[in-house]
Amino acid sequence: MAKANTLRDPPELASYTKYYEHDGLLRAYANRAMWLATIFGILALISLVFAICVRLQAPTVIRVDKDGNASVVSGPHPLSIGVFRLAANASTSASRAAAPTDLEGRAIVRHFLLRYLVYTPDSADRNIAEALNMMTANLRAFSMNNLREENTVGKIKNECIISDFEIRSMEHVKGTPWTYTVFGVKEVHRVRNGTEAIDQIVSRFNVRLVETTRSEVNPSGLLVAEYGEQQMVGDRETGLLQRSDLDRDRH
Repeated sequence: MAKANTLRDPPELASYTKYYEHDGLLRAYANRAMWLATIFGILALISLVFAICVRLQAPTVIRVDKDGNASVVSGPHPLSIGVFRLAANASTSASRAAAPTDLEGRAIVRHFLLRYLVYTPDSADRNIAEALNMMTANLRAFSMNNLREENTVGKIKNECIISDFEIRSMEHVKGTPWTYTVFGVKEVHRVRNGTEAIDQIVSRFNVRLVETTRSEVNPSGLLVAEYGEQQMVGDRETGLLQRSDLDRDRH
């Protein structure tokens, strides 16, 4: 009986995998790991070469003028220059396409009047300079000549003049794109021979704006082209009143 059982049961060694099958599986794993290591090594080498080339390449310096035109100063790169010019042209065209609104026009008029008519002996230089920078070139030159001839800033400092201004109403002139009529009260304090004199003047101000290119310095794209002041009593006109050809044709 013992002999019969021995013949019927397979030997213990017959249940193990053959040696050549086990060795082939190990070799397959080793080959796969070797190929992956080779591929990653090649990628690392390419990345290292690319990083070295980028570090050795001169930086691309691009100058953009006030009109939005881009020019390469050094280190030209055709692809980067093309993309930059496309973005610059798109931003420039978008800024030009966005026309100023009436709210922006009113804000410019208010800011201009409060800078030009509100001052103290210490702030006169700064406030008047900011107001002049909001004008067109021809109106700025015209106003600066009048300020020099009349010695306006010198009188403000010598007589310790303090001017305050309050806007009562602002109306957009019908039939004109950027002309506004402003009614306000100007209160002027001056000291002469140790005596303070206070003048309250109710005036009407005519301000005409023009459109220009939007920029960081002038984000609204509006400049003051005409400025005129008339007292409600006596209709006294200041020397800063300019009349356009349109006004002459109406008269």
